[in-house]
Amino acid sequence: MTEIAEGTDRSFKLTSLRGGATEAILASDLDLKTRLAQETANRWFARTLSLRSPLDPPLPERPGRPEKPELVPPKHMEKRSLHTLKGRIALLHAIAHIELNAVDLALDIVARFTSEPIPHSFFDGWMQVAFEEAKHFRMVRARLNDLGADYGDLPAHDGLWQAAHSTRNDLTARLAVVPLILEARGLDVTPSLQAKMVETGDMESAAVLDVIYNDEKGHVAVGAKWFRFLCARQKKDPAATFRQLVRANFRGSLKAPFNDIARAEAGLTPTFYRALTSTSS
Repeated sequence: MTEIAEGTDRSFKLTSLRGGATEAILASDLDLKTRLAQETANRWFARTLSLRSPLDPPLPERPGRPEKPELVPPKHMEKRSLHTLKGRIALLHAIAHIELNAVDLALDIVARFTSEPIPHSFFDGWMQVAFEEAKHFRMVRARLNDLGADYGDLPAHDGLWQAAHSTRNDLTARLAVVPLILEARGLDVTPSLQAKMVETGDMESAAVLDVIYNDEKGHVAVGAKWFRFLCARQKKDPAATFRQLVRANFRGSLKAPFNDIARAEAGLTPTFYRALTSTSS
């Protein structure tokens, strides 16, 4: 399961798991951010880092970002056909933005909740997610480069980080909103995007989406596992608790169609989310 990057970069002086995760969140250089995320994961998997240290920097309100892309409301995002090069670049740019936010969201759930009474395997799971999200961002960015573009060339929206901010004080709510809504949405939409890339003859982009899709199943599974763990500890029904937390912490309704099979494989059965679609159906 655990994927380890080659070699260890001794130039990083990490105070702890929380310190390394926070330093990665703070980094505005995206090459540095992804390297820090993976290096922190490697050292944590090797058990050469403590969970936290008094020397850890404080968590920022927002993650470090370069000057571009410009962040705009989701409704201002232009839609383009995937049958054009510009359309494929726009889609890949949007995916790169999602993956970058996913890196910071995985790091944030680690750094923010190290004081929770929770097994160390919780942090194993989320550092694996952070490692893979960093890999995804780099893969998508490299594909953009192949097409003559780069991350930052187009505007992007800011909705993903707002989900983290609204659940910053409640681990169960964070798990409900980020992996079980936002990541699970990727399981719904990625197969059709992949098929469209194949249709246009862009097999390289389709291959990148295939890696992301298969890894994301594991990310949703990590979220579902720990959501159920916390509900069991609190003697709460997981599906009912999920619906309650989503209504309290997530703006908007859940939109069908759902990839029920992939969701169920990850531990997210229809009893969790079907009742939340009534307002949109």
